[in-house]
Amino acid sequence: MLEPPILDLELPDPQRDDISTMEFLARLEEAWGVCDRFDLQTEIWRGRILRAVRDREVRGGEGRGTGFLQWLREREISKTRAYGLIQLAESAESLVGEGPLEQSSVNNFSKRAFLETAQADPEVQLMISEAANEGQQITRKQVRRLSDEFTAATSPLLPEEIRQRTQENLLPPRAVAPLVKELAKLPEAQQNDLRQALRDEPELDRVRDVTSTARWLSKAAEAGAAVRAFQQGELQLDKALQEAQRLDALGLLADAVGQAQQLESAVLKLHTSWRRLGGLQERLWVESGSSTPHLRAMLTVLQSLSGSTLRVSLGELAGGKRVRLQLVEESPDQLDAPPLP
Repeated sequence: MLEPPILDLELPDPQRDDISTMEFLARLEEAWGVCDRFDLQTEIWRGRILRAVRDREVRGGEGRGTGFLQWLREREISKTRAYGLIQLAESAESLVGEGPLEQSSVNNFSKRAFLETAQADPEVQLMISEAANEGQQITRKQVRRLSDEFTAATSPLLPEEIRQRTQENLLPPRAVAPLVKELAKLPEAQQNDLRQALRDEPELDRVRDVTSTARWLSKAAEAGAAVRAFQQGELQLDKALQEAQRLDALGLLADAVGQAQQLESAVLKLHTSWRRLGGLQERLWVESGSSTPHLRAMLTVLQSLSGSTLRVSLGELAGGKRVRLQLVEESPDQLDAPPLP
């Protein structure tokens, strides 16, 4: 069982002139670290409590999660945060109970450093735990540095030339680690092409260029898979990516595809709001009558937004211009019809 740290804060008096600014800030930093460690212990215990509530409901045969969700609502905790806390508690038990970290050493971590350690490779966890067990204060920066070094020196996604140069300190791990992250998102064929480029020129500038290329490729492919317009016809997105890469225009293509995805999402939201507003406007019109002239006047104005043609002002910054949109719902058999004039 983890022992909570003692929340004992001795803050320097900001009115004292005999304390240098450097000493004043150092003492505040120390106090902040105490709060960080106390916060970590609190979050671990909250995760354990939430897990107990969830597991009790499952054991009771409910299984639907309604009781657990009600418990969260009463305490104004989102489901995402709740499962994040549960994961933190399980990570703590994995590191302390089954792993190399001693129970009292948890107090040597800040909250973010502990989370980074829990998500790191086992080899990195071992190195960090040994340092914490020796009494070292573990920071998030330290964990990330060790994780980057381990990833850059061992990842099978990298060609041997890059791993070797990283181990020889000819390439900085902080530049190679993002490359591994981006390569992991790509299919094998694209990985092979980029690895060959790195073999031909295992230099820092090439590492950065390939990282950017991999990032644009994955970004464009991910957004492209979500764009519904691309699902029509025989479009080959991978071929389009190759051509854009040859033109050194991957960044432009990724931005264009990302904008297309956002535009489609905005149109879907617009359609939902348009349908709902039209229904509400119609119901209010039926409920109103000659005795409600102001309500009728308002509903008449709303027709410019609830009808088939929408007119929306762009405001004074756009010179008072308006956007006019025509919404026409088409059935699948109308998609091949000629466009409206």
